[in-house]
Amino acid sequence: MHYGATIFPTADAIRPDELGRELESRGFESLWVAEHSHIPASRRTPYPGPGDLPDMYYETMDPFVALTAAAMSTTTLKLGTGIALVTQRDPIHLAKQVSSLDVVSDGRFLFGIGAGWNREEMEDHGTDPERRFGRMRETVEAMKEIWANDPAEYHGDHIGFDPMFQRPKPIQKPHPPIHVGGIYPGGLRRAVAYADGWMPIGARADTDPRPHLEAVDRACVEAGRVRSDFEVSIYAAPMTRDPLRELAELGVDRVVFALPPHARDELLPVLDHCSALMDGDS
Repeated sequence: MHYGATIFPTADAIRPDELGRELESRGFESLWVAEHSHIPASRRTPYPGPGDLPDMYYETMDPFVALTAAAMSTTTLKLGTGIALVTQRDPIHLAKQVSSLDVVSDGRFLFGIGAGWNREEMEDHGTDPERRFGRMRETVEAMKEIWANDPAEYHGDHIGFDPMFQRPKPIQKPHPPIHVGGIYPGGLRRAVAYADGWMPIGARADTDPRPHLEAVDRACVEAGRVRSDFEVSIYAAPMTRDPLRELAELGVDRVVFALPPHARDELLPVLDHCSALMDGDS
């Protein structure tokens, strides 16, 4: 089982390049960063987590900028969006960003995606919240066409463009692995339909993926997928030994620890705790 870490990269948190070095030196497999383009002032959409919306949601940097900084300070650490709100991004620009980051990182990018939960945020980008899952699927399909073909062309209900050229292409073929975030059953259904992995949230009781992990094999069979080619990553995984051991026994491919957006000196003890869990010493 691989071990990763995720953070909201903010101006007050540890720098992404420093975090990348610290993770790589401790044997972490991957770094994932969150995304919100902005937080609407209305707050009409309730925050799905406990309590009030944390400040880090207001303050997070652009994920591709943060991951590029981490890429420049590391050599083996994989770099992932956790998750990119693809329904709020132009697919042509997004395809270019993914390819560019995959190239500058020498093929280390992992593309975590989601449709989002904040309806006002989507609406500010011109996205209909009721149709966001269809837009996410078409965005992925359109980007796959761009990455695979020169010229590329795509025409759907949400996304469309005539034949066009875009380079560079990603180093990873046919493209960086795509991991769909989302709870069971919708998240898993979408992941097996057009992605390379499923990334459910493991931190809250109402999103606990453990009762549903046995459904992954069945979903892959029904979709004509090979389970060994499909990854399951638990986002915001528990930071205690027994639940981690259970996830490994259930066949989870990766766990991703959620780090607080602290400055370097405050965060290093958290990394050391996670490292001890990875080594089986805690």
